[in-house]
Formats: sequence, structure tokens, C-alpha cells
Amino acid sequence: MLGLLDRATQLTNLKRETPCPEPLTCEAALKTTALAATLLFAHGQTTERTVIAAERLARALGVTIRVLPYWGELIVELDGAPISQIVPAKPLGVDMGRVLAVTTVIDQVCRGTLAAEAAQSALEAAGRLPPASTPRFTLFAAIGAASLGIIFGALDPTSLLLIAASAAIGALVRRWLSGFSNNPLIQPLCAAFIAGVVAAAASHFQLSDVIALVAFCPCMVLVPGPHILNGAIDLARTRIALGIARLAYAGVIVLLICAGGLFGFTAVGANLAIAGSSRPVPLVIDVIAAGCAVASFGTFFSMPWRLLAFPIAVGMLAHAARWALISTAGGSAPTGAFVACMLVSVLATPVVDRLASAFRRRRLLRRCLIDAGLFPVQRRDGPCRIGLDRAERAGGSADDHRHEQRHGISDHHGHDPRPDPPAHVVRSPAALPRMRRHGRSMHRSAVQD
Repeated sequence: MLGLLDRATQLTNLKRETPCPEPLTCEAALKTTALAATLLFAHGQTTERTVIAAERLARALGVTIRVLPYWGELIVELDGAPISQIVPAKPLGVDMGRVLAVTTVIDQVCRGTLAAEAAQSALEAAGRLPPASTPRFTLFAAIGAASLGIIFGALDPTSLLLIAASAAIGALVRRWLSGFSNNPLIQPLCAAFIAGVVAAAASHFQLSDVIALVAFCPCMVLVPGPHILNGAIDLARTRIALGIARLAYAGVIVLLICAGGLFGFTAVGANLAIAGSSRPVPLVIDVIAAGCAVASFGTFFSMPWRLLAFPIAVGMLAHAARWALISTAGGSAPTGAFVACMLVSVLATPVVDRLASAFRRRRLLRRCLIDAGLFPVQRRDGPCRIGLDRAERAGGSADDHRHEQRHGISDHHGHDPRPDPPAHVVRSPAALPRMRRHGRSMHRSAVQD
């Protein structure tokens, strides 16, 4: 028992010596929120989710803001005060790894597990995360281009090797150019030019019967799909100017891809023949190729490995439906693509929303348990339990804390050892294992003392 009292005295003195962190000023909260919004906006997050995440972070920091996104800048205004911050930001890239890291920091601040003072540095660290490594980027560029070749009917090994080699060389050139220029338009132009040269050489030496696929498949992995989708979403949400700007940027990239491929093809002096109908591909091969293509695009967007399984599964299922519609029902390629995209949206959207809802429900449940005094929490100035470290919160002394312990109010961890609530009090099944584990740790600590 003396060991428990000494531990309580040490904990009380430690908490008294540790100053409580001061809340952020309005200017600091505005700066942190603007940084989070800029990182999300510039790395491929949708405009609506960027605005929602920034407003959540601002509320957690104690301010209310408005985010006004434009092409080239973000305006973050403090509601009810003539304070605003204009941050230069262009949504030119897509890096889901950084988006996930920034979103995680925002969630931690909103849950209270990350101090508001540490949010700025955590966001800066998230913005410095490296993209996918060059070997991984190059390998999956080759795999993705070859997979698209299989889907469109290039089944001979020579054609697939040419497609993969062309895409791999283009990926290496893109990474090399990124170290010299920040212009996002040079990379797809040069990669498409290489694809055109390789296809023209294959045509000159008659290395493949599907020269069009050798030329186009390495170019298809360059198409800026996220920018097209984000632009369409902005138009649907009546952000007309931003949506048009996004689509114009994506259109310029597509134009440069086409120009680079044609320039490379004509530079060697070859003529691009019009491709005929594609060969039928067996279902198993088509589905596997679709999964490989999804994995490659996830790598282009720097998605973490652990997040690739679900998109790959959904993509394979949707491509199986596309194959069945075209090969069995006699549908056209545009109809098959439309049905596949609809199936992806129907499958993916509810799952993502359900996961987000489950996360919010867990947070709400935890908050209710904290308010009821049934769940241990972590404060910024040390471990505590809401409503149970009364002496420290009220400015009491160690003697007050010993008095509480003597009368069975709290132990050396600040936890209430009094009997559990009556049986009619409902506890969450998810909280009970945590409470049992915490009780066992308390017992082991008491035995050691």
C-alpha cells in the first residue's frame, strides 16, 4: 500500500510540474488548417473532401473557417473575423500516400490523441513523404502497360515484352526528368515519345502484329484519370471554374500524350496502321490482367500496399462483368466499360462509407464511455481518467490524493477501484476487452509494487 501511495505522490508532483499546453491562437490555427488543406488539395484529394477535412481540423483547433478553393490558390478565411490566409496551391499531382498521412493527422487531432501544437510539424512531415520508389514505379509501369495489352488482345510474348519495355523506359525517364524540372507536362510528352519510337522500331523490323497496341498501351498508363474524375465531380458540385480548370489541365496532358506518340512514330519514318478488331481473351487471363492493371495504377498514385487489396478485388470483379457483357451478351466495348464503372461505384462507395461510419461510431462510443467514466484516456499532460484525478484537477495536494485512496476513491493510476456499475448499465462489447486488459495491467503493476 505504501508503494501505491508513493506512486500517487510522484504522479501528482509530475502533473503539477508539467505545464498545461496553451491553446493555439487564431493565427496559428488558421496556418495549420491552411497547410492541411493545401496538402490535400495539391495531392489529388477531391475538393469537397478537402474542404470538409479542413473545417473539421479547424473546429478541433477551436476556430471556424471557410475554405475557398481556386485553381492556383486556396483562401482560408476565419469566420467572424477579418483574418484570412491565401496559400498558393495547384492540384497537379496525385499522391494518395500523402493524402492518407494528412488525413490521419487530422483524425488524430480531432480525437485528441495528437496535441494541437504538434499538428503543424506532423503535417509538414506528412507532406515530405516520398512517393513510390523508382524500382516499384518502373516495375508496375511495365506490368500495367502489359496488362492493358493483354486486355485489348495482345497475347504473343514478343508484343508484351515490347509494351513492357517501352513503359519501363518511359517510367525511368519520367523519374529522371522529375529531378530536373517541376513542369508536369514534360514527363508524359517524353514518355509518349519513347512509346512511339519503340512502336515504330517494332513496325520497321516486323517484330509484332499489333503495332498499334505496342504504341498505345504504354501511353494509356499516362492518362490522368484522377484529374478527369475530380474535374467532373467539381462540375457536378457547381464549382464550375475549378472543374473546367481541372478538365483543361487533364485535356492538355492527353493532347501531349497523343502528340508525343505521333512524333515518336513519325520520327523513325514509320506509318501507324489502323488497328482492327481485338482478339478474344479468355476470362481468367482477362481478370488477372485487370487486377495487375489496378495494382499498377495504385502504385502510380503512391497508394500504400495494404490499401491495394480491395481495389484489386473490385476491379477484377468489374472486369469479369465487362468480359461477360461483351463476349457472352454481345455488347459493345463502351457499354461494357459503362457497366464495369457502374459496378465499381456500387460496390466501392457503400464499403468506403460503411468503414468511415464505423470509425465515427467507434469515436462516438469512446466519447460516451469517457463521459461516463468507463474508459481510460490519454491527456496531453499525462495519463489520467476523466473525473477520477480530482485532487490534481482541483489543485489539491498529495495529501488530498492519499485521502481519496484511503477511502477507496482512486488508486495510483488514477482509476476508480469501486465496484462496477449495476448490471443494467449497458457497456459496449468492444470496450469490455479493453477494460479487462487494463484491469490486468493494473493488477500486475500493484503486485510489482
